[in-house]
Parts: sequence; structure tokens; C-alpha cells
Amino acid sequence: MPTKKLFTADYEIHASVKMLYPYIQTAGGLSEWFADDVKINNIKKTFTFIWDNEERVARLATHRTNHFVRFEYLPENPGDEQDPSYFELRLESNDMTQSVYLKVIDYSDFDDMDELQDLWDSLIENLRKTVGG
Repeated sequence: MPTKKLFTADYEIHASVKMLYPYIQTAGGLSEWFADDVKINNIKKTFTFIWDNEERVARLATHRTNHFVRFEYLPENPGDEQDPSYFELRLESNDMTQSVYLKVIDYSDFDDMDELQDLWDSLIENLRKTVGG
């Protein structure tokens, strides 16, 4: 059984927290930079993320407006039930420098940490282009 690993990275983004939050918490915002498409099932309260015609379903586990969101992927095997994969996006601002950072926390069984770093770097570059930051 693969062992899950914790990946974290901080990215400076030149945009306000209030402007960025919809891009990390709404299906429309996430589909502009994070996935090819994102669909919400309001009855089950799940988000379906679509990349290259493959779907992953997650639930919005917790959030705080203008601060963070955490999506937990629904279990794909018995081990996931006890130890679910998730990703968390946190908006942090530095009042002294007026800088805004997006902290990425990705807990998954992704093996290659360099490849995961490249993936998130690319995703964040998409976000920067989308928001102009």
C-alpha cells in the first residue's frame, strides 16, 4: 500500500485576498486555473475535478472565507477511508510588505515530489495569469 506524503509550498501572488478567494473556493474559479472543469453536486456537497477526461471527486471538508479551503478526496480504497488524501489552499498576507501568499498543502500518495512541485508550480502560474498577479 502506498504511503502518503505531505507536500507544502508557498507562492507569492500579486492580488488581494478578497480577489483570490473565489478562485480557490468556487467551481468557476477553480476551473479557470486548477482543473479542466469543476462541477458541484449540491445534493451530495461534492466537487468533481476533471483533468484530461479523468474525474476525482472531493468534498469541501472545511473552509474559512478569505482564508483557506480544504478539499478531501472521496475514498478510492479502504486505506483512504481512515487516511483520506486532501489538498488545502491557504491565503496568507503580510501586512508589513502587503504581500499575499498562497500556501499549498497536498497530502497524497503521489510518489515523485519533484514532479508534484512542477505540477503545482504550473498550476500557480496558471492562477497568476488568470488574476494578473
